[in-house]
Amino acid sequence: MLGLAAIPAAFVAFGVLLMPESPRWLVVKGRYEEAREVLIRTSESKGEAELRLSEISEAAASFRDGNNGKGVWKELLVTPSRPVLRILVAAIGVNFFMQASGNDAVMYYSPEVFQEAGINGEKELLAVTIIMGFAKTCFVFLSALFLDRFGRRPMLLLGSAGMAASLFILGLGCNYLQFSDEKPLWAIALCVVALCSTVSFFSIGLGPITWVYSSEIFPLRLRAQGSSLAISVNRLMSGVVSMTFLSISEAITFGGMFALLAGVMVVGTIFFYFFLPETKGKSLEEIEALFEDEGNTSLRLR
Repeated sequence: MLGLAAIPAAFVAFGVLLMPESPRWLVVKGRYEEAREVLIRTSESKGEAELRLSEISEAAASFRDGNNGKGVWKELLVTPSRPVLRILVAAIGVNFFMQASGNDAVMYYSPEVFQEAGINGEKELLAVTIIMGFAKTCFVFLSALFLDRFGRRPMLLLGSAGMAASLFILGLGCNYLQFSDEKPLWAIALCVVALCSTVSFFSIGLGPITWVYSSEIFPLRLRAQGSSLAISVNRLMSGVVSMTFLSISEAITFGGMFALLAGVMVVGTIFFYFFLPETKGKSLEEIEALFEDEGNTSLRLR
């Protein structure tokens, strides 16, 4: 099983060799012609490519004039401007809630969850695990198809609200089965559907959008350090949730754990509504302006 994982890894390694360098990195390095070629390949017209190159060149000039990355940590953490602070809060917040949703732990410990729901046979456990993985994969493709059509914000709100509802239903189903002498088929089916629904909503919301959003909102001068900080929070929360999921579940039951995660996702949905503006169709040079508004946040971010 572990050896087979080398096959897709080899395809990824080959694909990386074919990837062009980022046009912004090329411009920073003074390789304008290569940047123009990349932009022509990824733009709808040559005119659009030239316009984007002009915007990138202007941003890169500002980046070079700003001491070429020196003092970035101070600007991020010690004396951040209002836009930078809001960008940092948005990036860290979306990464925090991605893992605080408990999706990774649910995937890791799904056999234990299904056993708690009354599914004990090895074949049955394997079957429902495959069904859950199939549902997750299908919704990842749906997200890829519609992310740029509907935007990051609507799909993120849909996904997080859907996760909250699914986790709440899953918690109710697990509690019912735990305190019921019999294990009715409808209650088991409800838990399976709710669990599949949870990972599906994750796959159209927090799963893909976290990486897209946190990588595109930082200005060029802050991108490397800002993204690394946000992803560090992501990985830290992943470890914390994975290591505590079973212990907390033993203390408050799986039903209680899923109800707790549902509450976390309600808070996450509120956070996304007020602090994450829509970035669809915006160039990286335009996005910083979305966080500069001094007025009513909720009105600005809709």
